[in-house]
Amino acid sequence: MTQKVLIVHGWGGSDAPHWQAWLSGELAKDYGCVHFLRFKDVEYPHLSTWSNELIDALSNFKPDIVICHSVANTLWFHLCNEKRIQVVKNLILVAPPSMECPIKELKSFFPILTPKILYARDSLLICSDNDPYMSLKEAKKLQTTLGIKMKVLENAGHINADSHYGEWPWILEYIKSLESL
Repeated sequence: MTQKVLIVHGWGGSDAPHWQAWLSGELAKDYGCVHFLRFKDVEYPHLSTWSNELIDALSNFKPDIVICHSVANTLWFHLCNEKRIQVVKNLILVAPPSMECPIKELKSFFPILTPKILYARDSLLICSDNDPYMSLKEAKKLQTTLGIKMKVLENAGHINADSHYGEWPWILEYIKSLESL
């Protein structure tokens, strides 16, 4: 795989057995160029700190594909609204939380306005029909507002290790399919 993949975790990180950790390893096994960003203070994130760390990763790594999970989507939206990023080829938004998430530890990230531009040539929203952090109705509204494709997973919760998303062959095959585009 010649494309560079940046994996961006959410609140609490995405260490094994999370699918992001698994995906990072699988891409590396195939000699893929992958950067699994690890933010400072994963349990008590702050928007300004994480924004600067993501900007640094984007500037230094220059990814073709960015995969965000959970509050990393919100972080991406902030950078889009602030016009602080360059366009990537592909953006995959997995399990974003509600645009007005009330979790105390994440208060610096919310509320957030839906960006007008995602700074990606092609984007995909992946959500679950029973995510405790964003209802399917909210996800469909977000998808419509963003004007991007959406894949809905059945009974996948927050699409994390707690909902049994460790090995996730579909996401690996999807990333590989982007190579031929």
